[in-house]
Amino acid sequence: MLSKEDSRRLAQLERQLRRDDPDFCARMRGDLLARRRMPLSLVLTGVVIWAAALTLGVFGWWGAAAVAAVWGTVIVAALGYRCRPGRDAIHPDLPPRIW
Repeated sequence: MLSKEDSRRLAQLERQLRRDDPDFCARMRGDLLARRRMPLSLVLTGVVIWAAALTLGVFGWWGAAAVAAVWGTVIVAALGYRCRPGRDAIHPDLPPRIW
């Protein structure tokens, strides 16, 4: 249990944090939805795979080009699904809200 002085200091810190960064406090309470950022590594992977598919197609390796194109399409579809607008995304680091 906190002493009276510690409780007072904690309340003071909480008030200061609410005043300095209200968005952070709202996220910690679970009030705001988190924006999902597009992972750069997955974008670069998709670009590299599609470039490989095009290169393989130019050189006449149609089977390998088709496999690479399918995997590139899968990565782009996963990105589109994960980052689609209007998706209700609760911040992944926060515990789920129980109503």
